[in-house]
Formats: sequence, structure tokens, C-alpha cells
Amino acid sequence: MGCKINSSNPPILCPFASTKPSQRIKKVALSSYNPSHQDPVSSIIITQQTDRLPNVCAVNFKTMKACKLGISRYPEFEYNAEGGKGTGTGTRKNTNGDEISVSFDLETLYIPPLTSATTKFLGLPMPPFLKIDIVPELFQGSIDQESGRVDLEFTAKFLFSVGSIYRAPPLLVKTVLSSEESKGEIRSGRGERLDKEGKCRLVGVATVDPIDDLFMNTFLALPTECLANLNAVIYLSTL
Repeated sequence: MGCKINSSNPPILCPFASTKPSQRIKKVALSSYNPSHQDPVSSIIITQQTDRLPNVCAVNFKTMKACKLGISRYPEFEYNAEGGKGTGTGTRKNTNGDEISVSFDLETLYIPPLTSATTKFLGLPMPPFLKIDIVPELFQGSIDQESGRVDLEFTAKFLFSVGSIYRAPPLLVKTVLSSEESKGEIRSGRGERLDKEGKCRLVGVATVDPIDDLFMNTFLALPTECLANLNAVIYLSTL
């Protein structure tokens, strides 16, 4: 899946920078006729143009390698989320501001499952029969183009299964994936703001409540906390 841009011109990508958008100076020459003068009167108006996106733009999201996931007091999983992606729409909150409100289309949002091919625990691949699917239900928030700060509300169901013999009820996870610090009682992490290439690290701590499954409640010591630490790329483009 990807983002289709129906336009005769190629999309204009918006790099993220720690400085204000560059400005171009444009001179406009005007002339007028005054009866008291034989020659036209000329004047020059200087205007400034800022290289920035329109108030509504497309948002693209990709997950990369070097991610981590943790739950309860277990060591963190090493997670390769390369291939994850999603598209959405961004709306500038203030015409003259840098903060953009973004909302992702859940039909385009895909996050790779945790399997033996994508995930390691204590340096070893997960057992081949174990799989954890991630089904997003909400992904929205804000991006500040000036500072590079990102805060995205994320809600998803985590589906644990062991081959065809066991499937646990969904674990519901609600958190804010942030480029800042996220801290709970037993889990914490610090993100990284967007750089000029759109790269960032988003972290979020969430509380996981018990489910109707004695085995999972005992195995994960529910209720408990989980931590998502995602290496990602976010970029904006014209619609």
C-alpha cells in the first residue's frame, strides 16, 4: 500500500529542520501615470515568500529496523519493523504556525507482526510457532515542523497465537508514541525528534489490563506495563 498523489506535478516533499523555513525575496515593479508628470511613476514592492506546505498535506509513515518492544519485567524484544507503513492527512492548526494535526487512514496502516523472522528475545529468534499480530485502531496526533516534536495517539490490539492450538483474547494497548520521554512505573524510554530526513524515534508506555484468560494474565503478570520503541520515518507532501 502507498499514497497515490493524483497530480500532473511530482509531490513536493517537506524536509524537517531545526531552523525556520527559508524565505525568498520577490521584487514586484509597478508603474502608474500621473497627469502632473510627463513620465510614468514607478515603484518597487518587496514581498517575502516562504517555502512551506499548504494548510492541508499528505502524511507518510514508515517503520524501520532497530525497534524494541517490552512488557512486564521481561527483557525487551529486539524487533525489526521494516516494511510497516501508513498514509494520512495533515492539517495546519494555525495558518501561520508550524504545528500540524495528523490523522492516519487505518486501512493503509500496517505494522509487521512479531514472529521468528522479525523478533529476537535474549538474542535468539522467537519460537516459530509463536506469533503476535498488531491491529491498529487509532493513530493520530500532532507534528511540529519547527521543533521536530511528534506526539501520536496509538491504540491497537495485540493478538497472541501459538500455531492453530491457542489464540488468546486481544490485549488492548493505548499510548502516546512520542519523540519525547515516556515514563511509567516500571517501563520508560526516550524518543528522538524528527531530523531533516524525517527520521525519528517514537516511544510510548502503556498499561495493559487483565483479559479473560488465566494463562496470559499469569504469564504476563497482568495488569502491567508495556513499552513500544519504534524507529520510524515521517514525511509530508502536497496532496
